[in-house]
Amino acid sequence: MRDENNKLIIYLISGPLGVGKSTASKELAQKIKQCVLIEGDDLLHMFKGESQPSWEERLSLTWNNILALTRNFIQHDLNVVIDFVVEDELDWFCKHISDLNVSLKYVVLRADKDKIIERLRIRGDIHSLERSLFLMSKMEASPSNERYIYDNTLKQPAETVKDIIDDSVYFIFCQST
Repeated sequence: MRDENNKLIIYLISGPLGVGKSTASKELAQKIKQCVLIEGDDLLHMFKGESQPSWEERLSLTWNNILALTRNFIQHDLNVVIDFVVEDELDWFCKHISDLNVSLKYVVLRADKDKIIERLRIRGDIHSLERSLFLMSKMEASPSNERYIYDNTLKQPAETVKDIIDDSVYFIFCQST
């Protein structure tokens, strides 16, 4: 799948824990032709052993690995779906892909507190609720995210994916030149 200008597409799916990022990202990756899925949490949790880098170093290394993988897959003519929480990395990421002939679709998924609680309970991760609500508040308050917030509280994953694929204008974030 390419955009209207025949560019490959990077789909960057963000949002706090329990909003359906992983579910939507997996379904999206299955619908897109010639596509790979990068699950940022898999990269973040690769660190093993007693001595690990600080949280900031791990996060930075994870984003550098997401970028490297994305660039490699794009250079091999593949669309990319990225499933990871974006806090302050969006401008950095855009800057580092600006030389590629791609479009970037960015969306911040959100859900009501009750829906997040339900989803976290189902997956046995209710201890992450406070962090999730903190991140949601932070993301919703960020002016750079305002146009890209998508409430999927009452939507099935297939509906969310359809809306992302259907080129809703507010999902287009930036295009390289």
